[in-house]
Amino acid sequence: MANITVLGSGGWGAALAVMAQRFGHNVTLWSPFQQEIDEIREHGEHRRLLPGVAIPSSMKLTTDESCVADADLTLMVTPSFALEQTAARIRPYFKDGGILAIATKGLEETSCKRFSQIIEETLPTARVAVLSGPSHAEEVGRGVPTSVVAASKDLATAKAVQDLLMNPVFRIYITEDVVSVELGGALKNVIALSAGICDGLQMGDNTKAALMTRGLAEMMRLGAAAGGNEHTFSGLSGMGDLIVTCGSMHSRNRRAGILIGQGVKPEEATKAVGTVEGYLAVKTAVRLAEQYDVEMPIIDACYRVCYEGESPRAAIDRLMGRPKKHENELP
Repeated sequence: MANITVLGSGGWGAALAVMAQRFGHNVTLWSPFQQEIDEIREHGEHRRLLPGVAIPSSMKLTTDESCVADADLTLMVTPSFALEQTAARIRPYFKDGGILAIATKGLEETSCKRFSQIIEETLPTARVAVLSGPSHAEEVGRGVPTSVVAASKDLATAKAVQDLLMNPVFRIYITEDVVSVELGGALKNVIALSAGICDGLQMGDNTKAALMTRGLAEMMRLGAAAGGNEHTFSGLSGMGDLIVTCGSMHSRNRRAGILIGQGVKPEEATKAVGTVEGYLAVKTAVRLAEQYDVEMPIIDACYRVCYEGESPRAAIDRLMGRPKKHENELP
């Protein structure tokens, strides 16, 4: 039994908290919003983001950042835009050598930094890991068998996360390839947004299969250029997460993409769905591609649709009309 603090009471945070509590841990779920805590207490579930999943009355709910002080494991599960701010809020209370696992997927928009880099700068004494893979909150909360990967530059830290969180319905693999795991978790959201656009256009299975396959190739190229191992993208945090995010209506990225494909303006589509990490990450992905001199046609097309007003059909026509290539030719 361990003391586990979950920072972020959205659907994913609540699902991880419920799972950890179900398997015997003492769990504290933190939110910066008192109203959200009060609503969870009143209804015994997160009605808006995780309906039907009971949150035990024995789980501690709080808005007090000092809840991290006695944690054996802290899970960072805030939206991407709130991660750095939350890390700064807990800094006075976070114990030296404490383990912090980042379950938020994305990239810091201004600096293009990965979230592990942000945490290492903000909490320099923390043992940092990243948790990623095909893991819809709706299914984890219900105890559906799920497999993910814990990555850390210090393999002992990844192993500690594995030992603390793994259970009969939540299998955890480990790796030292933090770069690929983080980029996979961020970039797959962009491809899923693009896949949703194809669905909204009623393009069919052939189109989406091609988009996912060539999108994975783009993810691998950027990952390798950034210092990761391209083979990691064939695993849970790359191909696995790509499959589940592109194919499920649980995915806000896909749902927003469907609306865009149906003609809704991108900014309106994202407001209708909620936080759409792919819409945020595509800007950073384009900048990283420029930084590492990697051509990423699908991600570039998604950016043009989201931020430059290009129509989805024109973007697809442009992708299909690119010069002839050998399949393994770069780019």
